[in-house]
Amino acid sequence: MRIKVSKLIAFLIIFVNVIALYFTWKLFSHIGVGSKKILFQEQYQTAIVNKAPSKHISKSITVVIRQFELYENDVSATVESILSLFPNIQIFIISDDIPYPPLNILYSNTTFSKNIHFFNLGVNLNVPLKDRLPLFMINTKYVLFIPDSTRISSKQIIQSLVNELIKNPNDLSVALYSNNKNFGCLKIDLNIREWTLKYSTIVNNNKEKSISCDAVTGKHATLIETQLLKRLTEPFMLPFPETLYVQTAVLNSKVHIINSYLWDGRSVLHSHHAQLRREQIELSRRKQAFAQLSIKKIIKENGVVDWYGCTRDTSRCFGTVFESVPSYLYKNLWTPPCCLAHLRRTARHVFSCLSEAGVRHWLEAGSLLGAMRGGDILPWDYDVDIGINRDDMHKVVWLSRASDRPTTDEQGFVWEKATEGQFFRVHYSKKNRIFVNLFPFYVKNGTMTRDGWFTSHKNMEFPDYFLHPISSIEFLGKTVPSPNNIRDFLELKFGKGAIENPQYPDPTRLKFPKKIYKTSVANIE
Repeated sequence: MRIKVSKLIAFLIIFVNVIALYFTWKLFSHIGVGSKKILFQEQYQTAIVNKAPSKHISKSITVVIRQFELYENDVSATVESILSLFPNIQIFIISDDIPYPPLNILYSNTTFSKNIHFFNLGVNLNVPLKDRLPLFMINTKYVLFIPDSTRISSKQIIQSLVNELIKNPNDLSVALYSNNKNFGCLKIDLNIREWTLKYSTIVNNNKEKSISCDAVTGKHATLIETQLLKRLTEPFMLPFPETLYVQTAVLNSKVHIINSYLWDGRSVLHSHHAQLRREQIELSRRKQAFAQLSIKKIIKENGVVDWYGCTRDTSRCFGTVFESVPSYLYKNLWTPPCCLAHLRRTARHVFSCLSEAGVRHWLEAGSLLGAMRGGDILPWDYDVDIGINRDDMHKVVWLSRASDRPTTDEQGFVWEKATEGQFFRVHYSKKNRIFVNLFPFYVKNGTMTRDGWFTSHKNMEFPDYFLHPISSIEFLGKTVPSPNNIRDFLELKFGKGAIENPQYPDPTRLKFPKKIYKTSVANIE
C-alpha cells in the first residue's frame, strides 16, 4: 500500500523532534554534572583548608626558633611540645653561635631527630656558606616563628594563624600568650632618608573588631609566608622579632592578631644576674642591628628617644667630604640626625659666644638657605656657615688663641684655624669633628671681601649694603643676625630661585630628588 505524502512528512517531523529532544537532554545533563563536579571540588578544597589535619600543617609550615639565649633556655622542651602535636613538622633552630650548655634535643637519637635542624649563622671555616643560609632550605609555604619557652596545647591555634594569612596574603598573623602583660600594637613610621624610626601606639576602640599593626610587642608567635620572608634584607637579624617588623613595614605588610592564645613553658632568665646580662646583650644587638639598617634615631611610643649614632666621645658618622658632597648623599641618605643634633648644639654655642663678645656676625650661605626654608639646617648639610667682621675677631678669646693653635673652650668645643684657607672652625669636640665655619670679612671699596684662595658660595664677596642695616632671622629656635634683603643676597650667591629650588652642593654630580622635603621649626632638637 502506498504511503501518502502527507503521512511521510508528518513522520519525518516527529523523528526530527525526537532527535532534538534527545541531544537537548544530553547537553543539560552534561552541564549539570559538570557544575556538581566543580561544586564538589570547591567544597573539598575548602574542607582541606579549614580542617587541615596535622599532616597538612606539617607539609605547609616550617617552625623556626630564633628567640632564645645560648646560656639559658627552654628550647628542648619547646621542641618536644611542638613535635607532640605535629610529629612530622620541620623545626629550624637558629642562633649566632653554638648553645652552651648543649641543647639535649640536638644530641638525642629519637624518631624525631630527622625533623630538627640546627643552624649557626656565625662564620665557621669548616662550614660552607650554603649550610649557613637556612632561608633557602625552607620548602614550605609558611614559616612559624616560635619564641623560647612555648607550649602548644591545640592544633587549632596554628590553623587559625594559617586562616588569617589566607584572608590577608602578604601580611603576618600573630598569636599572643595567655599571660602577655607587655602587649602593644604599634604603628611604624620609617624615614630611611633621615635615618629615623618612629613608633606610635595603635588603640583599638572597637573591641569587637580586630586591629592590624605594623609591629607587636610582648611575647608572641608569628606566621609569615616564606616568599615574603625571602624579600627581607636580613630576616633572622637580632633582636628578633623587632627587626623583622621594621623590614616588613618597609613592604607595607600588616600584622593581624588572632583570638587564640599560646602557653608559656618553663621560666627562664628570672634571676637578677640573668636579666642584667640579657639587657646588656640586647643593647649590643640593637647597636649592631640598627647600624646595619642605617637607623640612628628611634622615637619610642612613649616619646623617649634612643640614639644609635655618634656622640661627643665618638667620631662623626661620616668621613672626609670630597668636592662638597658627603658620602651619605651617594646612598640616597641625608645627614644623620645625631650629626645634625650635634651641629645644632655647636652652632647655638658659637652664636652665644659671638653675641656675648659683641662681634658683628651674620648667618651665611647654605645655612641662611636652610633658615629661609624652614628655620633649620638643610637636612643634607654637614656644617653651619657664619660670617664675621674681621675687625671684631680679637673680641673672642678663643679665636685669638686659635690663630696660633687649636684650643678647647670651657664647654669642650674646639676652636681652630682651617687648613683650607683664611677662616676658622669650631668643632663639637676633640673626637667628634662636626663643625661650624667662621668666615672673616672686611670692607674694601664698598664690598665685603675676605683673604684666602679658597672660594665658594660660602665666602664669595658681596656688597656691604646687605649688612646696613643688619637684619635677623629665626634659626635653630632662636633669632640670629642676617643680611637684609635675604632673597637678593641668596640669589646673588646661588642664582635665581635658589630658595624655591633646592639643590645638592654639586648638581653636576648628584641631582636633587624630586620628592619635596619637609622640615618644621617645632621639630628642631
